[in-house]
Amino acid sequence: MKLRKNSWGFGTTAIHGGQEADTATGAIMTPIYQTSTFVQSEPAVHKGYDYSRAGNPTRTALEKNLAALEDGKFCAAFSSGMGAIDAVVKLLKSGDHVVAGNDLYGGTYRIFVKVFEQFGLKFDFIDMSDSKNVKKALKPNTKMVWIETPTNPLLRIVDIQKVATIAKKVKAFSVVDNTFATPFLQKPLSLGADIVVHSATKYIGGHSDVILGAAITNDDIIAEKISFIQKSSGAVPGPFDCFLALRGTKTLHLRMERHCENARKIAEFLANHPKVKKVNFPGFKAHPNHEIAKRQMRDFGGMVSFTLKSDNINTAKKLTTLTRIFTLAESLGGVESLIEHPASMTHASLPREVRIKSGLEDTLIRLSVGVEDSDDLIDDLKQALDKIR
Repeated sequence: MKLRKNSWGFGTTAIHGGQEADTATGAIMTPIYQTSTFVQSEPAVHKGYDYSRAGNPTRTALEKNLAALEDGKFCAAFSSGMGAIDAVVKLLKSGDHVVAGNDLYGGTYRIFVKVFEQFGLKFDFIDMSDSKNVKKALKPNTKMVWIETPTNPLLRIVDIQKVATIAKKVKAFSVVDNTFATPFLQKPLSLGADIVVHSATKYIGGHSDVILGAAITNDDIIAEKISFIQKSSGAVPGPFDCFLALRGTKTLHLRMERHCENARKIAEFLANHPKVKKVNFPGFKAHPNHEIAKRQMRDFGGMVSFTLKSDNINTAKKLTTLTRIFTLAESLGGVESLIEHPASMTHASLPREVRIKSGLEDTLIRLSVGVEDSDDLIDDLKQALDKIR
C-alpha cells in the first residue's frame, strides 16, 4: 500500500498517519472488516477490494500507518515477522548470495539455512558491527545484505548508512530488520536502506496479543514484487490482527520512551552487580558501537543482555526462573518485562559452535524491559541474583 509522506512529528503520525474516518459510519477508529470476500459491480472489474488475501480495508489502514511511521511509500503486512522475512528473501533466485550478520535472531538464521539454502541461495554470516567486514564478504553474486541492528541478542550496532552504501555499489538489496529499534528510534529507509522488515508482534503491537509482520520500502519495483509475493504466497494477517497492531502503533512513541528509560536504569544496575560479568547495552559509552548508535538512533532501546561471572549454563537457566516480575518467556517488546536464556530458547536453532563463535555465550541472559516501575524491576533482578552462586 503506497502512501505520500507528510511532515508531522512522530506522535502525530503514529495516531493519524494514513488514517481516515470510516466513510460508511464516520467511526474514528478503523473498523474490523471481518470478511473474506467483497461484492463486485461486474465481473473482472476491480475498483476496490475483491478478496481479503489480496486486500482488506483494515489491513490497508495498518499498512498505510506503518509506511508513514517508517517514512516509506509502500508497506505489505504479513501474518508474522517470519512471513515478512520469507517474502523479502523470495525476491532472490537460486544461486544468489546473501551477506548477513552473525548475531541474528535464531528464527532468521533457521529460515536462511534450513529453508532457503536447499533452494540454492547462499549465505555468509559475519560481524557487521565493522562495515569493512561487509565489503570483504561481497561476491560477484551477492544480491542482498541483511542487517539487524541492534542485533539480537548481543545488541551490536550496524552502521546502516555505510552498509547500505556498500550494498548499492554492487547493486544488492540492503534489508534492515528494525524490530528492536522500531521506527520511533531509527529510520533505516532515510539512512539508505532499500527495505525494512518488522516483527510487528513486538514493540509495534506492544501488548503481546498479536502475531504480525511487515515489509516497507520506497522502491516502486521492489514494492510491486513484494505485493505479488504477498498475494501469491498468502501469508497475510487477518483483519482483527491488523486492528490490534494499529491500536498498538498509536502509543508506540509513549511506550518506547518508557522502555528506553527503564532499560537504561537496569543496565546501570547490572553493570555494577558483583555477579555480572558483562552488560550489552548500546547506551553505554564503553559500548564499541555507541557513537554509531547515538548518531542513527533517537535513544538506545528497551533491550538489555548480560552474562554472568559464573560459566555454568545451569546457573543462568536457574536465574531466569527466580524473577517475580520479569516473566520467563520468549518474544519481546510488550508492556510487561520478560527474561529468557537465548542459548536454550530463542537461539537454540544455532549450532553451539556457531553461537559461541558469534559471542553468544552459554550464560547470556536477555531482558525485554517493560514499562513497569523501574525500582520494582531492579528489586526483582536483585533478589534473583542474590539467590544464585
